[in-house]
Amino acid sequence: MTFSTADARTVAAILHDAAEQEILPRFRRLAAGAIRQKTSAEDLVTDADEAAEKVITAKLTKAFPGAVVIGEEAVSADETLLDRLDGAELAFVVDPVDGTKNFASGLTLFGVMAGVVVRGEAVGGVILDPIGGDWTIAVRGEGAWTETADGGRNDLKVAAAKPVDEMSGTASWSLLSEPLRSRVCANLAATRSAAGYRCAAHEYRMLAGGHSHFALYAKLTVWDHVAGWLIHQEAGGYSARFDGSAYQPAHRDGGLLCAPDQASWQALQAALFAGTEYAGA
Repeated sequence: MTFSTADARTVAAILHDAAEQEILPRFRRLAAGAIRQKTSAEDLVTDADEAAEKVITAKLTKAFPGAVVIGEEAVSADETLLDRLDGAELAFVVDPVDGTKNFASGLTLFGVMAGVVVRGEAVGGVILDPIGGDWTIAVRGEGAWTETADGGRNDLKVAAAKPVDEMSGTASWSLLSEPLRSRVCANLAATRSAAGYRCAAHEYRMLAGGHSHFALYAKLTVWDHVAGWLIHQEAGGYSARFDGSAYQPAHRDGGLLCAPDQASWQALQAALFAGTEYAGA
């Protein structure tokens, strides 16, 4: 199965249409009861998430007959759907509203993501910014770029490598278990700065565009990472799980650390995980 740039643009158009139809009309207009908790007050779902996922799933299924489509909200209802990813000839993993907490709070930092997996390997990714009206695409072996509705294109390249104390980035640390959580948070002081935007879509776009040096993620939900991981890689970046092993879409744990190149990854990993079980990876 070959996934092409033309196929990626088809996916981008589907995400854009779903955002226009189901997400943007609800932004800052969510009715009472349209926001619900899943596992915690930080893990939300809205009517926009559910409606957009239904539209995206239907359109992907029509555009790519026989493909497996795995959406975040569908998995929330039936976790066994994740088993369909293993061995699928072509699969799409969809986050209909990444950054739901921001969306529900009326903040513009949210996105729509679709990762493409062929026989267990990430081969494509699309991240749509509904507010900006543009989308970032990666196709394995063909680079990463951002496109606009008027046909503009901006090729992406990660930031130049820097010493750890000059690196700025993002860290999603809240789901780390103790004592790793406290140690990593303390060690983040070794960097120049570390923020958290509650939105992997925009964090990965920043990384791939050279606007930040690193990203740390505690949780490996497949819809949050396949698209962004590939976009970062195709923009020249390097990433691995906390123990140094390569990331694969099938992984559910082990964390993820992204950096400009392998040498800077190793320096960052040594600084952030000093005094932990991952020291010396």
